[in-house]
Amino acid sequence: MSIPDFQSIMLPLLKFCCDEQEHSTKDTIENLSKQFNLTEDELSQLLPSGTQYVFYNRVFWAKAHLKMAGLIENTKRAHFKIAQSGLDLLKTNPPLVNLKTLKSIPEYIEHTKTYKKDRTEKVDNESEIESENDNELTPEESLEYSYQKIRKSLAQDLLSKVKILPPSFFEKLVIDLLVKMGYGGSIKDAGKAIGRSGDEGIDGIIKEDKLGLDVIYVQAKRWEGVVGRPELQKFVGALAGQGAKKGIFITTSYFSKDALDYTPKNETKIVLVDGEQLAQYMIDFDLAVSTLSTYQIKKIDLDYFGEE
Repeated sequence: MSIPDFQSIMLPLLKFCCDEQEHSTKDTIENLSKQFNLTEDELSQLLPSGTQYVFYNRVFWAKAHLKMAGLIENTKRAHFKIAQSGLDLLKTNPPLVNLKTLKSIPEYIEHTKTYKKDRTEKVDNESEIESENDNELTPEESLEYSYQKIRKSLAQDLLSKVKILPPSFFEKLVIDLLVKMGYGGSIKDAGKAIGRSGDEGIDGIIKEDKLGLDVIYVQAKRWEGVVGRPELQKFVGALAGQGAKKGIFITTSYFSKDALDYTPKNETKIVLVDGEQLAQYMIDFDLAVSTLSTYQIKKIDLDYFGEE
């Protein structure tokens, strides 16, 4: 089955700790993962940022909301147990426990009131916090997926700009990007190397590292149509003619399946960069983009408080 949203985790989590014993977060995650029959691949799934496991994040927020409602209580670092109010709730045999359930609990209402007072924007009681669909995501997920939407839109805008550039400017862009990625030594060195050969489909030569211990041959094509396998074979042939074994094929377009599946029979190594990946690299290495805002997500440093 798929990874459950954090609200679907609430009731199983409460039932898991109904023995009134102290439980660790680690043991809780292991037990719940078995209850939901999650596979290793599902347990290994990360948030878009790659900094936290999705299931761990959802268990964390299910636990956080239950604690705000006073249904569970922390005992020590990364350990908790069920509270009497949690036991009382389970005695009613609820079919599920979600945010709607928690909003009927006075302690949770008090927490949300405090939250709303801290907000600079007032909300109506009827539109409290988020919509029902948004509530399926944890705060980190909402933030990260929103970030991915912004990033995707930016990448599309960048690619649109790149496609209308004259060939000479596109060559310069490729130089700038490769240097920012650590190739070419410097803009000055790379500028002298790129675009010199013009031999059989090779658009330029750039140093692999700042010392120039090896070189990489580059083909940069500002295309609209799909790049097929024959174009790559021509490029590999051109590399062989130069006695080269490393190449980068960069295009504003995309590669066909045959092109992506193509592997040279000799020792030649080629890296394919399509338009979408090119735009992502430009964002990652701050080329032709500027930072609008920066948000830092912080958490309590339990070591500071000496909690064991």
